Amino acid sequence: MKTKTVFIAEDEPLARETLRDWIQAHPQLRLIGEAADGASALKQIDKLAPDAVFMDIQMPEMTGLEVLQRLTHAPDFIFTTAYDQYAVTAFELNAIDYLLKPFSRERFDAAVERLLEVAVPSKDLLQLALKQAAEQETAMLKRILVRDRGHIFPLATDEIEYLKSEEKYTVIAARKKTFLVRIGLSELSTRLDPGKFIRIHRSTLINLDFVESMRADDQSQLQIQMRDGTLLVANREASKMLRGMSI
Repeated sequence: MKTKTVFIAEDEPLARETLRDWIQAHPQLRLIGEAADGASALKQIDKLAPDAVFMDIQMPEMTGLEVLQRLTHAPDFIFTTAYDQYAVTAFELNAIDYLLKPFSRERFDAAVERLLEVAVPSKDLLQLALKQAAEQETAMLKRILVRDRGHIFPLATDEIEYLKSEEKYTVIAARKKTFLVRIGLSELSTRLDPGKFIRIHRSTLINLDFVESMRADDQSQLQIQMRDGTLLVANREASKMLRGMSI
């Protein structure tokens, strides 16, 4: 029974701990290293040359796809992701499997079974997959996985009322609550329907479906009343754009 060496590249402590426990409990897997950011993952994977990597897509400093593009060593890899549409085409072509967070032990076991059976893909196939993954990154999101009181659940983007930037995080208002996600507002804004979501300020994005009314203040900037009672102020550029959208 051949054993495969495994590396974990995952910035979320809970997900990393879960993977570590399950890998160490599997008789055909041997964990040889971990990294919590892309730069460390790149360095250690090339140094340790594992047979397989559980690769998070969104990591600090460098994404999982960027790590793969720069690797000299070419291991098997299983992606872990919080996006249901993230680079699905690439995964089908190239990755052994992908685990959509939060994943179950059964889903992990199924991925490992594929890992132990599937041959290593060619370098050409890897490059093709990475190219298609880069193209897929621009696809519109239909849902985002968010956390609330220790639980993780999918939130449809149509339910999002507005988003506000808060340092390295984004505050999402939906379902009469607010959720904090570790994805920058600039990144999210490119993945949301531009027909609904309008940037009214460098740090604020609104869903027009949840706007109650708008009116200009003394400086001709629009005050936007959301249905939940929140009052937001659009900058001059956004105010001009919104006026231009009115009939």
